[in-house]
Order: sequence, then C-alpha cells, then structure tokens
Amino acid sequence: MKPVCLVMGAGAGIGATTGARFAKEGYHAVLCRRSDAAGLESAVKGIESEGGSASGFLLNAIEPDVIETQVAEIENTIGPIEVVIYNLGAQIGDRSLQDTSYKAFELGWRMATFGLFRVASTVCPLMEARGKGTLIVTSATAAVRGNGGQHSHAAAMGGRRMLCQSLNAEFSSKGIHVAHVLIDGAVDAPDTLGKMLGAELFQKMRETRGMENDGLILPEKVAETYLHLAQQHRSTWSFEVDIRSFSDRPWWNH
Repeated sequence: MKPVCLVMGAGAGIGATTGARFAKEGYHAVLCRRSDAAGLESAVKGIESEGGSASGFLLNAIEPDVIETQVAEIENTIGPIEVVIYNLGAQIGDRSLQDTSYKAFELGWRMATFGLFRVASTVCPLMEARGKGTLIVTSATAAVRGNGGQHSHAAAMGGRRMLCQSLNAEFSSKGIHVAHVLIDGAVDAPDTLGKMLGAELFQKMRETRGMENDGLILPEKVAETYLHLAQQHRSTWSFEVDIRSFSDRPWWNH
C-alpha cells in the first residue's frame, strides 16, 4: 500500500503539479478541488500516464463534514495519509471596507483558516498515532503584510500563519512536520493568475516576465521545494519558507 499525498486545492498550478511530483516519488496522489471535473480528470490521467497512481475528488471545503468524510474515506480505501498539501486560496479580490460584506469576509476565513483547522483536526491525530507525517501549507504575502483592499485576504492568511505556528508548537515533537510556505510573487498558473488577469493579459505577462525570463514563479519548481520539505530530516526541519522569483522585490522592501 502506497503512502498518500493529499492535495487540497489541486488546481492547474502549484496543487496538481505538486501532486504529480509526489506521485513520481512513489506516493499515491489524491487530488481534491472545488470544481472543473474535466481539469481534475486530466490531472489524474497525466499522473497515470507517467506511471504514477492518483485519485481525484471534487470537494467544496467550506461545506460541513466533507473534509472529515473525505479523509476517512481515503484512509479506509486508499492508504495512510503521510503528506497533506493545503493549497486552498482565499483571495476574493481588492475590495474597500465598505464593499467587503460580512459574507465575503467570512468566506476568506473559511477557506484559509477554518478549512486548514478542519484538515489538521482530522489528519494530525492519525499522523500522531503513526508517529510521522507532514503538513505543508501554501500561503501568501498577505500572511505577513496587510494592504488596502485586502481586509478579508490579509486577515484570513494572517490567521493561517498563526494556526500553522500553533500546530507546529503542538505536533512537531510528536513527529509531524508543519511547514508554512509564503508565495511572495506571481505564479505561472492558469487557474489562479490566469483567471484573475484573463487569458490575453496572462499570456502577455508570461511572454514578458515568464517563460525563458524566469520572472514568474514556476509551479514545478515550487513542487520540488515541497518535496524537499517532506523529505527533510527532523534534525533540520524548516517551518517557514518564502518563495519568489529572482526579479521580484521581497515583501519587506516595498
């Protein structure tokens, strides 16, 4: 029975790419995403075509009980979850305070913080009983810096970072590696940046900043970092890693 790498937020960017990289290392990749059944099926078939094993599930993480039920099903029918990649975004776009409804603000928290809490509450006891496990959480610049129009996102991602610190404080001594990865730049991903900009502007950005220019963060390189985190010896565990392109100014300098 293969160990499982569970990817929550397996879009066509960091999520699915990381799942595919772990599958190459012998994991069974379980890809979960909210929508786009065709994209999910394509990601699973892509892994299988390379000789890996994978499963895909459509899952809306803000709905009651779905995370808990899915984890139980994976553990019972596929195998032990050894690695979790929590990659759910929580960006609702720039909105003034008056344009940020209670519902919109709460949505960011439910995706970024409460969803992670539910995953950890379900998976960490299983990992603790086995004496090992890895929880890697994709985060954003908003976790360490609030900006105008980012009331929901900054509050949600800041909460995500603090939750990761608390999880690390409780579970690292029990053999569970918790890592908070701050993505401090634009990712070359059609499901995130591509949807925000639109196809035409996204392609223009790829041509001017990305591709051979290496000015956009490449999901396949992020996946290598995630794999490295999962394979780190416990005497040198990293908790927080920030990632940006060589040409991007870091968050603390602007």
